[in-house]
Amino acid sequence: MHSEAVASRSADQRDSREPRESRNESRNGGTPQLDAVSLGIIEQLQEDGRRPYAAIGKAVGLSEAAVRQRVQKLLDQGVMQIVAVTDPLTVGFRRQAMVGVNAEGDTERIADALSAMPEVEYVVMTAGSFDVLAEIVCEDDDHLLDVINKRIRALPGVRSTESFVYLKLKKQTYMWGTR
Repeated sequence: MHSEAVASRSADQRDSREPRESRNESRNGGTPQLDAVSLGIIEQLQEDGRRPYAAIGKAVGLSEAAVRQRVQKLLDQGVMQIVAVTDPLTVGFRRQAMVGVNAEGDTERIADALSAMPEVEYVVMTAGSFDVLAEIVCEDDDHLLDVINKRIRALPGVRSTESFVYLKLKKQTYMWGTR
């Protein structure tokens, strides 16, 4: 029992003695700087989002409490989310599409409006053929038509749209976070 407490205390102390810049947001743009331990925690959770903190702690050399604190910090900073990823087809959504939007004026407002729509799962502002790309998940073709025709095209500043209807999803992964 005593050795566990000592091991736990030393892991917590090691966590608190990290270089200041690795524990705080960087000075260049507010992007959190992730050290090897945080990246290791992320890798562990990407493999299994329900992995116990104690098991993660063993893998990265921290106590369960230190892992819990790190995970909460990563969540609070928006570095990661822990979510259940579903196959839309198995939960009643039969139509997915990527919609390219050409805009005039402030594309940030258009991206914000798209982000507020419940059918929109993913929004990126781009440089290239489209100003904004939005991934949409809908119940069926009528629902998709309604979202594109009556809601997206009606947004102020939307000049045109082009839709790319998904026929089959071949790969979807979220393992890029620690490469």
